[in-house]
Amino acid sequence: MSASRAITAISAVMLSFGVAAQAVLVRRMDRWHEGAQHPEMQEMLYLSSPKLLKHLSLGYDGLLANIYWTRVVQYFGGVHNRGGGQYKLLWPLLKITTQLDPHLIPAYEFGATFLSAKPPEGAGSPEKAIELVRYGIESNPSEWKLYYHLGFIYYDLKDYMNSSKAFLEGSEIAGAHPFMKIMAAQMAQHGGDLPTARMMWTATYETTGDKMIRSNAALHLRAIQVDEDVTQLDGVLDRYRQRTGRAPKSFSELVSAGFLTRVPVDPLGRPYRLESGRVVVSDPDSLPFLEKGLPEGYGGPKLEPAP
Repeated sequence: MSASRAITAISAVMLSFGVAAQAVLVRRMDRWHEGAQHPEMQEMLYLSSPKLLKHLSLGYDGLLANIYWTRVVQYFGGVHNRGGGQYKLLWPLLKITTQLDPHLIPAYEFGATFLSAKPPEGAGSPEKAIELVRYGIESNPSEWKLYYHLGFIYYDLKDYMNSSKAFLEGSEIAGAHPFMKIMAAQMAQHGGDLPTARMMWTATYETTGDKMIRSNAALHLRAIQVDEDVTQLDGVLDRYRQRTGRAPKSFSELVSAGFLTRVPVDPLGRPYRLESGRVVVSDPDSLPFLEKGLPEGYGGPKLEPAP
């Protein structure tokens, strides 16, 4: 027998043995699953050491990772269908899956959703979701969609600065959707970092060839201008109160007192108004995406839908 045939034969035997070993492993895991009647037993259903599993896989790490990913989906679906609750095995299973195959992208995308969703829809563990996605980014730096998921996890936590950073970093990857830059600017605006938001929206406005995106950027730049105007005018109101001991009734009163040179207007040329000592715009419907200057009860800022 030639050397090449011998190698082929040995490889075939090893492949067959590996598949058989994994089949035995899967069957044993299923038996454990069927026999587990108590929550304590559920913690013992799966081998928890990636190193041991790598040895058992005989080099077929990707195949075993897919088996574990299937178990993740089955486990999450089973707990969810029973009304939710604690997903104790979810994080260990996801960690093993991604360590066996760091390039299994669906495990990061869906796993992060399973982890971050609030109970009973998910595990309510956004910090674990962040850890999972960051490991995915470290292992797959060219996958811009992982930054997309990371940005929205931070958004749900109202951590707008880290959300903006995640979207911005992802937007710089080749092939990233233009929406990433939009979200980076939007999050900076939510977080109150108006100079950064202005810079991002200005860059979007000046570089995009899409008319809708350009129009959207213009609307955000107007909103940023309003937010900056309101911040400055709030300072004027505070100085007036400190000097007079009362709030002004109108901007005309501030002009007469020398605190302003004229009645201030919004980016559309409409005068700002005072309502119960608050600076508000005259027509909020014409100025979407405002963070400040909204009449009481009007509603909060709007967020663009995901692509």
